[in-house]
Amino acid sequence: METWCHIHDVDRVDSPALLVYPDRIVKNIDRALHIVHGRADRLRPHIKTNKCREVCQLMMDRGITKFKCATIAEAELLGVIGAKDVLLAYQPVGPKIDRFLNLVTAFPETHFACLVDHVDAAQEISKRSLSKGLLSAVYLDVNIGMGRTGVSLEGIERLVMDIHLLEGIQLVGVHGYDGHIHDKDYKLREKQSQHSYGILETAYLMAQVSTSKPLTKVIGGSPSFPFHAERSDVECSPGTFVFWDFGYAENYAEQDFMLAAVLLTRVVSIVDHKHLCLDLGYKSVACESPQPRVKFFDPRIGEIKMQSEEHLVVEVADSAQFNLGDALYAVPRHICPTVACYGELQVVNERQADQIWTVYARNKKINY
Repeated sequence: METWCHIHDVDRVDSPALLVYPDRIVKNIDRALHIVHGRADRLRPHIKTNKCREVCQLMMDRGITKFKCATIAEAELLGVIGAKDVLLAYQPVGPKIDRFLNLVTAFPETHFACLVDHVDAAQEISKRSLSKGLLSAVYLDVNIGMGRTGVSLEGIERLVMDIHLLEGIQLVGVHGYDGHIHDKDYKLREKQSQHSYGILETAYLMAQVSTSKPLTKVIGGSPSFPFHAERSDVECSPGTFVFWDFGYAENYAEQDFMLAAVLLTRVVSIVDHKHLCLDLGYKSVACESPQPRVKFFDPRIGEIKMQSEEHLVVEVADSAQFNLGDALYAVPRHICPTVACYGELQVVNERQADQIWTVYARNKKINY
């Protein structure tokens, strides 16, 4: 049984809790930098996984200056810690436009940009930017195969023309997210990534001919990271790598990141001689995936039989081997939404939980 995650002062930490290990986080950051051949300027990590200022600061300490995020709260976090370049990977609409522009005003040392894939959004951002005396940077969001957001290749030329006709808004790059690529087979994933990149490259060329200013290309997430890392002209946006999880560890082992976030849970009831109940319900771990949603380090823990809001029932060979209150450690299948279940992270150094990091951007709104 792996015991690297065990903490000596476990009796001081209530459960369920999410433990994080800074030494492993730093090694994962260094590993990501190694994958892009030491080019920190080619990494634009997505912070939706960690939502935590201390983790982002660790990345900045290693020379990373560009970030991607999905919410205004995450963008605000990055402004607070002085990140130089922040892409809100979302097309703001309605009140979110003003919230975004308020960030631009509040943190002038940070260069903020957002996505657009429709002329209506571009026009509204333009109008509100002009009213505040701002020039807003935007990336063209391109549909590179996922079918979630983004303009199609057929609509690129017209949208680019429309953006250039607007005041208060400036096209600075193209963006594509290939979240539909998640096959375990390395060669198939490589082929799919090449296809998605081809779409983004076509969009980039169509957009670049309309301006003398060089445009930036931002592409990908974690599954496609090693492939886009070999394209010297793009910025890569993995996010899960800082903590990793067992879903990615099983499917993308070639990336060689370390598990750096672990769930602490306890036995709260001995159901019968074959079953235990733990305090790890679906309010405490991401539950959008089928079971198993967690993987236990203790090999005595068998199949997950039931999960509800506050409880998790597991099968064991002999429940007499366990006592009420026994601490168990597990890794989530999907770490990103698991982090959002917690307001704070228990920081483990040398097997002691000696610090707390607030999940600063867990809420939908902080100040702006």
